[in-house]
Amino acid sequence: MTDRIAQLRDQLRHAQEELEAELERGRTSLDYTLHKRRVVFEASVKKQHAALKQRLAPYLAEARPMVVLTAPVIYSMIIPFVILDIFLSIYQAICFPVYRIEKARRKDFITFDRKHLSYLNGLEKFNCIYCSYGNGLLAYASEIAGKTEKHWCPIKHARRMAATHAHYPDFLEYGDAEGYQRTKQELHDSTK
Repeated sequence: MTDRIAQLRDQLRHAQEELEAELERGRTSLDYTLHKRRVVFEASVKKQHAALKQRLAPYLAEARPMVVLTAPVIYSMIIPFVILDIFLSIYQAICFPVYRIEKARRKDFITFDRKHLSYLNGLEKFNCIYCSYGNGLLAYASEIAGKTEKHWCPIKHARRMAATHAHYPDFLEYGDAEGYQRTKQELHDSTK
């Protein structure tokens, strides 16, 4: 990695930290705290949230018919999600210890905290749980795949990708044969 790339990555990391600090300032204005990983709202905020909740019947009555008709297609994705989740767990449990790769923690990617929002009706809460699971699972899968790729083939693609996993910036440049051979030897030596 060149000095300029390292400098840009440091600037990007700093900008991400600033963004997170700014988002945290916005969160404090919503009057909640985290206590043992659980969100706690002040009583006045809870009351305000409950008053803003749309009841289920009007919520469904306002839904477009095509939205209702496509819902089973969306919900059917739970089957491949659960199968993927099972296979990821088995894969990581068997292979990562052999490759000496640190395991990804599922709880770092899948979070079910939106169900505690009192301004959501039952169906909205269910949808939030479903989306939290699906998107969290895919992020978890990306982390596991990224760690695997980092171990076996840490080479960037020649073509720019629309999105990459968190480990990708550390990969070798496409065409860096010497770097690859050096990295491969280091990996081989570390897994003896």
